[in-house]
Amino acid sequence: MKKQVFNPFLPLWEYIPDGEPHVFGKRVYLFGSHDRAGGDAFCLNDYVCWSAPVDNLKDWKYEGVIYKKEQDPLNPEGKHTLFAPDVCRGPDGRYYLYYALDFLSVISVAVCDKPAGEYKFYGHVHFKDGHVLSSREGEPYAFDPAVLCEGKGATYLYMGYCPYPPRHLMEVPKTYTYSWVYRLADDMLTIVGEPEKVAPSFSNSQGTGFEGHEFFEASSIRKAGEKYYFIWSSYHGHELCYATSSSPTGPFKFGGTIISNGDIGLDGITDASDCNNYIGNNHGSIEKINGQWYVFYHRHTNRRSFSRQACAEKIQILPDGSIPQVEMTSCGLNGSPLSGKGKYPATISCVLRSRSGTMRGEVPLKGIHPYITQDGADGEEEAFQHIANFRRCAVCGYKYFAPAGAKKITVTLRGNGRGQLIVNDGASNLASVPVSPVTGWTQFSATFTEPKEVYALYFMFLGDGAIDILNFELE
Repeated sequence: MKKQVFNPFLPLWEYIPDGEPHVFGKRVYLFGSHDRAGGDAFCLNDYVCWSAPVDNLKDWKYEGVIYKKEQDPLNPEGKHTLFAPDVCRGPDGRYYLYYALDFLSVISVAVCDKPAGEYKFYGHVHFKDGHVLSSREGEPYAFDPAVLCEGKGATYLYMGYCPYPPRHLMEVPKTYTYSWVYRLADDMLTIVGEPEKVAPSFSNSQGTGFEGHEFFEASSIRKAGEKYYFIWSSYHGHELCYATSSSPTGPFKFGGTIISNGDIGLDGITDASDCNNYIGNNHGSIEKINGQWYVFYHRHTNRRSFSRQACAEKIQILPDGSIPQVEMTSCGLNGSPLSGKGKYPATISCVLRSRSGTMRGEVPLKGIHPYITQDGADGEEEAFQHIANFRRCAVCGYKYFAPAGAKKITVTLRGNGRGQLIVNDGASNLASVPVSPVTGWTQFSATFTEPKEVYALYFMFLGDGAIDILNFELE
């Protein structure tokens, strides 16, 4: 089988949420936070970078650790974690990494001569009088920075945090009313002029066009053609929205939703308890790579909000500047449907639900809900990531495959389940795989009736007990 790329597109032992993809030269670099498998908090690991040639998004390379949390002078003991970053190439040709140490409400900057590090601490964003941004009462909460540099005198910093319902989170009160944009001097640290409002929060959106999709967090910024696209996570959490402007400082007009990590908003799906996947927060951006635009986002695993993995999908920017919402798939960066012959990890599913639907947040260890997890430790390359607790009428789904003449399907699983694993394409049954109790990973096979056109695969368990699913093979 030719090399393919799935969702998530990095190795299954890697957990990179909050993805900011940037093309520098002939490679695309993915910057993001760094979660821990089974972690009990967000972003427990240091920043790393992955990159790929712009003409081969199936070939991702690990660039290593690019910045450690202890490098910031505000965090010498590493007690604070590195939240969502962004990177830009400055007017001097160097690369600048903007980040916030969890909830300290300070925007820090590191710098490097190369996009993939290693970065060195550079300073904290501040005003001309020297006071650090967000250090005074009434200033906006400093969180989730995004940065755009268009040359000398044209660097813009976006940030903000607007929890719902609005509340004070700091001893020194901040404002939680908008996302904001600040212009920076060419030193990439000093604020020039006054900030501008970008997108409203839930508390002040009436009459703005942002109603129902107000700004919460996850600022990101891109330029496409003559339009600037501000991207954020709404107060719903699961969706990435966008607004457009002819200027980097606005005003911005609401555009719509690009993607939801539960497909909410598509095909009549409206409810977080009855969508295509278990949802949580979302953070990402768009990037044009080798002539094609993509949206990068993340999914949730390990029964909690703290083990998130990078995914991506093709998008379209229409002539009027709009971006139609896209669905989650298993083949995002592949450039085409996956081959109808080959072995696939079970955890590239883009649909996962129990017989009673889905849920937001942490999935109970006991109960009917399936979840994605792994046997190995964080960072262990042979981690055996799998779908666990797959019970009666649970469904996992994969989109999409191209017919390749497969006549047999083999599923590798374990558990005390007994019954049938029904495989269908959403319309017709394609296979019925008999399942019986086993203690270790065991293969079960059945005859497979391949559809004639591009198809999805859905697995439903009809039986008693529970199974874990490691992979399946079409042959």
